[in-house]
Amino acid sequence: MDVTARSITNTRRTVTILGSTGSVGCSTIDLIERNPEDYKVEALTASRNFELLIDQARRLHPRFVAIGDETRYKAVKDALSDTTTEVACGRDAIIDAAARPSDLVIAAIVGAAGLAPTLAAVNRGATIGLANKECLVCAGDLMVDAIERNGAVLLPVDSEHNAIFQVFNVDQRMAVDHLTLTASGGPFRTFTTEQMRGVTPAQAIAHPNWDMGVKISVDSATMMNKGLEVIEAHYLFDMPEEKIKVLVHPESVVHSLVAYVDGSVLAQLGTPDMRTPIAYTLAWPGRMNAALVPLDLATLSKLTFEAPDPERFPALRLAREALLAGGDAPTTLNAANEIAVEAFLAGRVGFLKIAEIVEKTLNKRPTQSMSSLDEVVEFDAAARQEARSILNTVRN
Repeated sequence: MDVTARSITNTRRTVTILGSTGSVGCSTIDLIERNPEDYKVEALTASRNFELLIDQARRLHPRFVAIGDETRYKAVKDALSDTTTEVACGRDAIIDAAARPSDLVIAAIVGAAGLAPTLAAVNRGATIGLANKECLVCAGDLMVDAIERNGAVLLPVDSEHNAIFQVFNVDQRMAVDHLTLTASGGPFRTFTTEQMRGVTPAQAIAHPNWDMGVKISVDSATMMNKGLEVIEAHYLFDMPEEKIKVLVHPESVVHSLVAYVDGSVLAQLGTPDMRTPIAYTLAWPGRMNAALVPLDLATLSKLTFEAPDPERFPALRLAREALLAGGDAPTTLNAANEIAVEAFLAGRVGFLKIAEIVEKTLNKRPTQSMSSLDEVVEFDAAARQEARSILNTVRN
């Protein structure tokens, strides 16, 4: 898929932020508020954090806001009654926000819940800054077909894919030998299996380098996050699984690399701050000042790299197997992982049981092809039900 199709030409760009109260959404707003003359917000959406959504709306004056939790509609409506902002609630309202006219849609809703709104933006031919891995993981073929059919543009926001995007020569795609996604290794990179058996949710969400949401932090700790990124890279850059490599890089300075057939390896470096890839997405095809502390290579004592350990971190293997199986296997992988992570955060299962639940769910469900969003939703629900059944039989 060609992710470098066209530029945005408006002098002042209008932006819709799906998931504005999450980590990526808040970083996007920080950049917009630093550059108010360049951006205007069309719409903001949130799932449950109505208080922050209200605060963002009062600061940014969007035309439209949507709160997913319908019980919070009145609170948001009343708080913004003295403004011109239109307020709506529920799943359909979030989809409506994505369909509204704006130059750029930042798709930052975490999990499979972001699929329908992102597709709504795709179907109107929008330029989309994709910070939701699950859209391509759960419905990669459908998403790619919709993008090509509607003339939409997909810009990767994830730091690793954004790094590849910056050094990937689309005109010489056949000259690319392979891609390398880097991974910090998470907080348990040096833990033994026995040590990981007893880790707590508080330990798992304390990422050593990045400031991320709770669920993504756990995925980073299991390395499922990197597995999902392998699947995403496959669709973003039209690369086969065997040409997408992973290296553990604890310093999180080199964000990803592209190796070419002549032996050249191009890498994007930067401080571990999501505002860098978000800034690149907001300003593309240009660049903007993100007001970050610049990377100072002279102060770094070393940059280290190592292969991921498939025994201690089986999630990466499971993701590769799901990608190769195709059909609904990646959808099942993601659904089971969301259920397992939720159970871990609630204290119902141990850390090592996350990958176990995912693997058992994949083994229970025969791979099926998918041809519509309705089928994606159906198979996702079935996988979640299977994962919950397995969860009830798992012992720590």
